Amino acid sequence: MQQQTVRHLNPKKLLLSKWTAATPYNKEKHFIVTELIQPEPPADQAEHVELEAVYSRRRFILPWNELTDVNQWLQGWL
Repeated sequence: MQQQTVRHLNPKKLLLSKWTAATPYNKEKHFIVTELIQPEPPADQAEHVELEAVYSRRRFILPWNELTDVNQWLQGWL
């Protein structure tokens, strides 16, 4: 049986959700979604999210659908 490598997410419910990096880098393991970034002109669905590392407070933006890859991101703080 093959392990599921993609999860289904509702981008409208991502704000303040918690994530764990599958491969931590620079002691940054736990992250929280701090912002949903809307496209120009605004649409019904966010295109990107801003993640903040709990350890360093570093922020970065990535397409929200990258969070569906379980090889990169685990849902919740593990």
